Amino acid sequence: MCTTLKGYEEEVIKLQLTNDNKFWGYRRPDGKVGVRNHVLILPTITCATQAAKQITELVHGTVSFIHQHGCAQVGIDYEQTFRTYVGMGANPNVYGVVVLGLGCETHQARSVAGELAKTNKPVEVVSIQDHGGTLTAIAEGAKIAARMVQEASAQTRELCDISELIIGTECGGSDACSGISANPAVGAVSDMIIEHGGTAILAETTELIGAEHLLAERAVDDRVAKKAYQVIKAMENRSIQMGVDIRTGNPSPGNIRGGLSTLEEKSLGAANKAGSKQLQEVIDYAESPTKKGLVWMDTPGHDIEQLTGMVAGGAQVVLFTTGRGTPTGSPIAPVIKISTNTGIYEKMSENIDLNAGTIIEGKESIESVGTRIFEEIAKVSSGKLTKAEVLKQHDFGIWRIGPTF
Repeated sequence: MCTTLKGYEEEVIKLQLTNDNKFWGYRRPDGKVGVRNHVLILPTITCATQAAKQITELVHGTVSFIHQHGCAQVGIDYEQTFRTYVGMGANPNVYGVVVLGLGCETHQARSVAGELAKTNKPVEVVSIQDHGGTLTAIAEGAKIAARMVQEASAQTRELCDISELIIGTECGGSDACSGISANPAVGAVSDMIIEHGGTAILAETTELIGAEHLLAERAVDDRVAKKAYQVIKAMENRSIQMGVDIRTGNPSPGNIRGGLSTLEEKSLGAANKAGSKQLQEVIDYAESPTKKGLVWMDTPGHDIEQLTGMVAGGAQVVLFTTGRGTPTGSPIAPVIKISTNTGIYEKMSENIDLNAGTIIEGKESIESVGTRIFEEIAKVSSGKLTKAEVLKQHDFGIWRIGPTF
C-alpha cells in the first residue's frame, strides 16, 4: 500500500515536531547536506549575466544571479570574488553547476569550474566566445542545465541531523525593538543550533562596532579575541580614510526613524544574534567555517553583500530580522524573515515569515519565539518555501575591497 503525499507530509511534520534535531535534506557527494536541490547557472563575468538569466527562464529548476563583477580585478579583490563564485557553487543547496563565461575575462570560467569539481558534483563550462555568440551559448547551456535538472529531480531527501546545518544570521532595516525582541530570539536559536552540534554565523562587522569587546570576551582563545578586534579596526579605518567616523555617527535614515540614534547603539542590539556561546573563530568574507559552533564572518553591513558572503561560506539557511521590513532573499539559500514588531509583520506579511513582536507585547518570551524559529528552520530545511523564495527574490552582491583596473 502506497503512502499518500498528504500522509507523507503529515508524517514529516509530526517527525519535525517530535524530533526537533532532524530534517529532510539532500546528501551531496562530498558528504555535506543541502536543504534545496538547485541547478546553478553561474556567470563568472557581468557580460554573461543576461545569458545566464535567459537560461533560467528556459529551464525550470535552475537559478542564477545578476552581478557587476568578474573582470578588471586584481590582488585580494580578485581572490575574494573568485572565492565567492566557488562558494556559491559549492554550497550544499546546489546539485550541479553550469559555469557560464565570456571567454576573455579575468575570472576564467574553467578556473572556477576546476575548483568546483573538487566537490564531485556535476559541473560543466559554457563560453559565449567559444560557442560563437550569445544564442548558441544559451542553447548549449540550456541543454546541459535541462539534463542536470532531470538528474537532480531523481535525488530523494534523507533524514539528517541539525548538526549538519550552518545557519546564517542577519539584521537589516533595524529599529528600537531589534535588540530586545527578534535579535535575542535569533540568539536563542543560535544557541540551540550549536547545542545540537551545528554552526551559527554572525556577520555584519560594521554593525558590531561598539560591541566587539563583548564578543572578544567570549572568544575561545587569545588568537580569536585578537582577530575580533583586528577586523573591527580594519572596518573603522576604511571609513576614516573617507573622512567618516561611523562609530559615533547615525545609522541609515530608516534606522533613525526606527528609533536608533547611533551605530554603536545598533551594534549592541545586533550582537544579541550571537547568543551566549563561545566564539570559535573569525573568518574572512565568503570563507567556510573550519569549526563548529559560533563563527564570526567579516562582512560589511550591506544586507545583500553580507548575505552573499554567508551563503558562499556554506550557510544552507539564513535568519533575517527586520524592524522596518525588507523583501531580501537569496538565489541559493532560503531566507527566513523575522519581524521585530507586530506592526511591520502585519503591514508586510507578504514578505515576513515570523513575528517576534509578541515579545514586546508580553505575549511570548524570547525562549518561546526562539523555539518557534527553530521549528521553522526544520520545516524550511525539509522543503517548506520561505516567502522570499515564493516571490523569487534572488538577491546577490559581492563586497568589493579594491579598485577596478
